[in-house]
Amino acid sequence: MASKENRRITELGTLKALAHPLRLKLYRLLFVAEVATASHLAEQVDEAVSLVSYHLRKLAEHGLIEEAEPRSGDARERWWQPASDGVSVRDEDFQDAPEKVAAHLAASRLFLEQRSEMYLTYLDERAHWGPEWNEAAYDGESLFRLTAAELADLKAELQDLLKKYDEQGRAREAAGGTEQRENVALHVYGFPFRV
Repeated sequence: MASKENRRITELGTLKALAHPLRLKLYRLLFVAEVATASHLAEQVDEAVSLVSYHLRKLAEHGLIEEAEPRSGDARERWWQPASDGVSVRDEDFQDAPEKVAAHLAASRLFLEQRSEMYLTYLDERAHWGPEWNEAAYDGESLFRLTAAELADLKAELQDLLKKYDEQGRAREAAGGTEQRENVALHVYGFPFRV
């Protein structure tokens, strides 16, 4: 990845580019793979290579991904990688115009739908993961009484903890600790509600 920083998306065009169902899946798959070709990704999403190539170019136009060093001698293959160590989208960056509010809402709904789809896939395949992974997997709900400032503090502490585990896992993998290592998704939501 070119940048170890998380890219904050603030432009409407970039948000719209990412908030496309296939592009979001491709971005996520590329992020997990670190580098891949359109052919590799097309197999995973069961789409034509030409369609996947088109959407990868759209993501690249908005600086979300970039070309990577070739991993094979085939000069026809174009390798891609994420341009940063993740992206973030914040509500505050899309509140100054109705079109921005609508685009942010649509993107947020798509992110949630795809995260739910990932978890439902795990549930359907849970029996194939075995007891060790199923015992380690987590699904919980916590209900608190907090102020906005306390929720912000909780978010910051969770982000620090997640960063620690990500860095540890990457370092151990780089040192050769790849055995029994799998991709893991952790989705956390913290939001106010009234009953």
